[in-house]
Amino acid sequence: MRAIVAVLERKGGNAAGKALAMLDSLRHKGANAFGLASPSDIEVKSSLELLEAQSLRGSTAVGQAFVKIMPWDRPQLFMLERAAMVFDGRVYSPPEPIDWDIIIGSKGEPLRVENAEAIIKTFEGGFAFAIADDERLIVGRDPLGLYPLYYGGNGEIFAAASECKALWKIGLREAKSFPPGHIAIIDKKSQTIREVKLLKGYGKIDLGLNEAAGALAVLLERSTRERVQGLDEVALAFSGGLDSSLIAFLVKRAGLNAHLIHVSLEGQPETDQARKAADLLGIPLHVYLYKEEDVEQSLPKVLWAIESSDPTKVAIGIPIFWAAERAAEMGFKVLLAGQGADELFGGYMRYLNACLQHGEEYAQRKILDDVEHMYENNFERDGKICSFHNVELRLPFAASPLVEFALKLPLDLKIEPKKRFRKVVLRKAAGTVGVPPQIANAPKKAVQYATGVSKALRRLAKKNNMPLKEYLENIFLALQ
Repeated sequence: MRAIVAVLERKGGNAAGKALAMLDSLRHKGANAFGLASPSDIEVKSSLELLEAQSLRGSTAVGQAFVKIMPWDRPQLFMLERAAMVFDGRVYSPPEPIDWDIIIGSKGEPLRVENAEAIIKTFEGGFAFAIADDERLIVGRDPLGLYPLYYGGNGEIFAAASECKALWKIGLREAKSFPPGHIAIIDKKSQTIREVKLLKGYGKIDLGLNEAAGALAVLLERSTRERVQGLDEVALAFSGGLDSSLIAFLVKRAGLNAHLIHVSLEGQPETDQARKAADLLGIPLHVYLYKEEDVEQSLPKVLWAIESSDPTKVAIGIPIFWAAERAAEMGFKVLLAGQGADELFGGYMRYLNACLQHGEEYAQRKILDDVEHMYENNFERDGKICSFHNVELRLPFAASPLVEFALKLPLDLKIEPKKRFRKVVLRKAAGTVGVPPQIANAPKKAVQYATGVSKALRRLAKKNNMPLKEYLENIFLALQ
């Protein structure tokens, strides 16, 4: 997996040229193949230079930059009946390889929009796809938005891609995040985006703490096993806190060799916490400590990877960048992480404060809003960072059955305001499966603060006599 592109020329020009230009902007070391397809022809080559866009004719085109992660991975660029399709991402259910004849339908029939919708309704995982026939594009994204996808257009062109820079390359500066669980149907005169499948907090599960913790433990163990299937060993971004420790414990219980990767600036107390947690779990820990100059050197790469100068995204992105970089250096192509747990189970202090100041209903709305925007705030950033290093990010907490379960839990199973206790049911689930209590009850501290990166960024901005936001914006603009 790596990236996809899709183009529709609204005034009848040849779309393959623009699709090739978009792929060129996504070029990166380590890619195994590049492909372009129009409704009538397809090309897959080992390098971008070997593709001949002029041989592909038509006002629509799709393309893929492919990186092989698992031994069975192949470029998912192929011909349908009078159409071309590109699919990228990772599917956990139904199990791979995908039988496209079942999903899309017989080759003897033209593609129907309902067949494309079936992809979103059927698959559990992170993915995006685009289908091009002679007159239109059909574009879709997984319900959680685990796979990054953006779109943009004007009176002459519509395009979608896994990274904004591909859209910028062809003059579409106003790139928008494609809504998860939706499908878009675009032709030369119209554009329709409609909901297919969303994960929302409807209904309520009436369970006691022990029952809820037991059910959560089963869901998380299943999700973790799905995300390590086919692997003998795996890397895990590790803070020593509850979320990453619980995943590490479940990976070990699944029979895999887990390699814990801890990154931080020098002198941070959380590094000692990570070492103690790894010792308690009995899992090897790889510690990499950085200096302030390392933050400064990493900044341009992180800004270019996440395509944003937002200070919070950058501060969180730098430790993830380091962890993915180290995983790649160690030879790993898959990195596990605990993203999503804090939003799903009330882990942030702001949820507790919201409950204390405004009541349970307000706090629950804040949690739901954050869950619905995890794709913009977390998944897109982290996925693109890992892709920069040709590493696939997998998130056991971001599984549809687990997310749906968490959304239906009452707030009192997540937050105990009187005790000022957060992630109640997740901590109980950790204890249920056997995570040591010293870890299960460890306090939460956000990664940008725990690693010291946030303070380092402010110091760098101050050295340059700028507010942090302006400092980051200036570097980002210079890259474009």
